[in-house]
Amino acid sequence: MPVRFAAALVLALLVLAMPPMAHAAERLRFSGYDFTVKAGNGLGPGPNDWRPSQAFVDARGRLHLRLSRKDGRWYAGEVESVARLGFGTYEIDVLADIGGQDRNVVFGFFTYPPADVGPDATHEIDIEFARWGRPRAPALNYTVWPVDPDLQPAHRQVGFPIGLRKSRHRFTWMRDRVVYSSALIGPNGRPYREVGWTFKPKDARGRISASPMPVFFNLWGFRGLPPSDGRPVEMIVERFSFEPATKP
Repeated sequence: MPVRFAAALVLALLVLAMPPMAHAAERLRFSGYDFTVKAGNGLGPGPNDWRPSQAFVDARGRLHLRLSRKDGRWYAGEVESVARLGFGTYEIDVLADIGGQDRNVVFGFFTYPPADVGPDATHEIDIEFARWGRPRAPALNYTVWPVDPDLQPAHRQVGFPIGLRKSRHRFTWMRDRVVYSSALIGPNGRPYREVGWTFKPKDARGRISASPMPVFFNLWGFRGLPPSDGRPVEMIVERFSFEPATKP
């Protein structure tokens, strides 16, 4: 065997034996924080197909998430903060028809545990706009997932006005409680028609996480289903803010 051919063959075998290279995740910057953008097929939640093109920040600094179809497939959008945040107040202003949202569409604003914090269905603190496939169900969901996986999540589902409006949604995460609120925002910038819920369990250590976690925003199809009316959906998050707790 010629020396050159043998060397080339060895090099080719070494390349084939190497593990595939991981592609760097795409990133965007929103409201002063860096976020990675999800990509992949058949991934949870849902499962759904995810594309970086379904999440972007416009010239006004607003985050757009899309659930839309291309070449016969529906694609969802999700971003995850690079930073892990802990106790404090998390707040967003959203431009969307939350009360009239399609029964198969889910928009999430939440913390979620990395593998070193805990498994799925633990630690998470959620605000989700979703009807979970039921057209008449209330569209606003507050959920606190327990630290102890043997415990059940605490959940409250409430109604919200129908129509395209700006609204403000907030949760304050403390060691012994989680306080939620949602309100419409008037032309003067002031909230009105506020709803909310306070979760304050006696056994807070097992039910409320104390571990810093990334913040997520996502828009996806419940059980991987497209919108029931077949129309694409876009959610605009105008701003996000986090104020750390002074006394956690």
